[in-house]
Amino acid sequence: MTEQEENAVTVASAESGDPEGLLARIARQRAELERAEAIAVRRARVAGLTWQEIAMRLGVTKQAVHKRYGSR
Repeated sequence: MTEQEENAVTVASAESGDPEGLLARIARQRAELERAEAIAVRRARVAGLTWQEIAMRLGVTKQAVHKRYGSR
């Protein structure tokens, strides 16, 4: 199942189905997304992107992205 298909299943499940299973799936997806974001930010910094450029692409402030990933 592709990521897009899995996301569609999650959205469909939100509209009907087991709420406990849905919450567990969302928690797993959130954890995966957070790991992916951390990797992407690290790679972006290695590639020379500024905190401002990374923040713009993530849709957050420079301060927020630096606070979250700056000390790693």
